[in-house]
Amino acid sequence: MAIEKPRIGITLGDINGIGPEVIIKALADNRLLSMITPVVYGSTRVLSYYRKLMNLEEFNYSQVKTKGQFFQKTINVVNCWEDMIEIQPGQPSKQAGNAALLSLQKVVDDSKEGFLDGFVTGPIDKNTIHGSEFPFRGHTEYLTATFGAGESLMLMVGNDLKVGLVTEHVAVKEVASLITKERVELKIRLLEMSLKKDFGIGKPKIAVLGLNPHAGDEGLLGAEENEIIRPVIADLKTKGKLIMGPFAADGFFAAGQHTKYDGIMAMYHDQGLVAFKTIAFDNGVNFTAGLPIVRTSPDHGTAYNIAGKNMADESSFRQAIYTACDIVKSRQMLLIEKN
Repeated sequence: MAIEKPRIGITLGDINGIGPEVIIKALADNRLLSMITPVVYGSTRVLSYYRKLMNLEEFNYSQVKTKGQFFQKTINVVNCWEDMIEIQPGQPSKQAGNAALLSLQKVVDDSKEGFLDGFVTGPIDKNTIHGSEFPFRGHTEYLTATFGAGESLMLMVGNDLKVGLVTEHVAVKEVASLITKERVELKIRLLEMSLKKDFGIGKPKIAVLGLNPHAGDEGLLGAEENEIIRPVIADLKTKGKLIMGPFAADGFFAAGQHTKYDGIMAMYHDQGLVAFKTIAFDNGVNFTAGLPIVRTSPDHGTAYNIAGKNMADESSFRQAIYTACDIVKSRQMLLIEKN
C-alpha cells in the first residue's frame, strides 16, 4: 500500500475576510501541487475577484464539473453556490456567513463520501454564520457533531509545541463547572491518542496545567487541582502514562518547561492560547483531534480590518495545509504498518 498524494479540501471561509487572500497566496506557490491535490470549496467568482484585486492574474485553477473528480496537477475549485453574493472586503454580512456555511457543508459531504483525505477551513465570522443550521460556537463544535465523534480535542500545533484544551469556546464563568474528572481524563486520552496516531510519537510525555492561579496553591486558591486534576493524573500514571502536573500556567511557560513535553493540556481557551500565540503565532495551526477526517485551520480570524488590502500574511494558512498533509500521511503510514 503506497502513500498517495493527499486530496486536501480548502474552504474559503468568510468571503469578506482575509480567507480568500491567504488561500490564493498560499496556493500560488506551485510546489504545493507536488505535495497535495488542492480542492477549494467556495466560488470561482470570489477567487477571480481577489485574484484581480491582488494583481495575481497568473493564479490559475480549474472548476470541478463532476463530483469527486479532481485534476491532479492544478488547483481545483468546487462552486458551492449559484446566487450572486456581493463581495465587500472588511464588511460582515449575513450573505457572507451563509456562503461560508455552504462551503463548510460541501467539504464535509465530500469528506464523508471519501473524496477527500483532509481539509483546511478558512476563518469564519461566528456572528454571521450563526443560525438555525449552525447553532454552534465554532468549527470545532460543528465538526464534532457533524462527524458524530462524540468528543474531540481542539489542539493547537506549532513548531515543537502542541497545546490541547479541556474546555474551548465557553464563557470564563462556566469553565470551573466543566472541569470534571471524566472530562479531564477524556481530553488527556484524546491528546495522547492524537500524539501517537497523528504525530508518530510512540510514548508521549504530557504536561497538565492547573485551573487556578499557582495551580490552586495546595487548596488555598481553589479545590479543583486536589479534588479533580491530581487524582486523574495519578490514575493515568498507574496505567503507565507519562502525565505530569498540575503546573501553574504562568511559571510553566515563563520557565520554558513547555519544551520538555510532547503535549500540554490547558484547562481553558485563553490559558492555553495566550501562551501558544505568543510562542508560535507565525506557524500556529488549529487541529481538531479525534475526528475520522483530518481538519486544520490557520491560527487567526477574518481580520476584517485588513481584508481586501493585500496585507494578510499567508504563513499560518500555508502551515495549516502542510500540517494537514503531514497528519494524513502519518495516518496512512499507521495503516500500512497495521496491514
